[in-house]
Amino acid sequence: MKTLALAAMLGLVAPVAFADGHLPDLGGQTVVIATEDAYPPLQFKDPATGDAIGWEYDAMAEIAERLNITVEYEKISWDAMIPAVSEGQMDLGMTGITIRDDRKEVVDFSDAYMRSEMVMMVRGDEDRFADAASFAADPDLLMAAQPGTTPFYVGVYDVLDGDEANPRIKLFETFGATVQALRAGDVDLILTDGTAGNGYVEASNGGLKIIGETLGTEDFGFIFPKGSALVEPMNAAIADMKADGTIDALNKKWFLDFKVGG
Repeated sequence: MKTLALAAMLGLVAPVAFADGHLPDLGGQTVVIATEDAYPPLQFKDPATGDAIGWEYDAMAEIAERLNITVEYEKISWDAMIPAVSEGQMDLGMTGITIRDDRKEVVDFSDAYMRSEMVMMVRGDEDRFADAASFAADPDLLMAAQPGTTPFYVGVYDVLDGDEANPRIKLFETFGATVQALRAGDVDLILTDGTAGNGYVEASNGGLKIIGETLGTEDFGFIFPKGSALVEPMNAAIADMKADGTIDALNKKWFLDFKVGG
């Protein structure tokens, strides 16, 4: 079965017509969504049940109802997600993806559904450094990152020396693997957006903490193949959810009220 993205690339999907003041009805079309399930509280596996849950899953369920689409999820690693969506293998990708100009060259983004700040996450008992400067000054300290992510580039250019091959950066395929390496003492620092960082800290029972000042802000969006007919209706749904308080309610649920395993 062709995905909606591939159908759009082949010219088989007509542009969406908007009724004035209303969201479009996409007629129950199936939308195949790439996910990573390793980025709490946006998307992750509930340790108690094994179910995929999180802010983005709830948001997409709302969008699916408002636009009348049928959602199918396919799990994929972060490093494969943007290429797969760009090639039309999936209709949409979601995993807290930072909106960046270089990525816009290969995929289209939705409007931002969330803004976050880059933070430094360390073990709860870390006392050797307290900010980016003191981390950079100690050559024995190591950082974990996923290649090609915003934290990787911030680590390279804003914390270290601008060398993308710096041996102090240890690369991992998933964000969850970087957290495991931090907990095990294999690395000493993770840079992450505040949403994911706070989710892990809240669930760590003191095993992790955030230190130092924030290192900048980033906006998150969904990604689509270039020219996707889904972008406009998705933007309309996001705007509708911001206007009626749904986004605020999701933020409260997942960033203030939710406790992993609780």
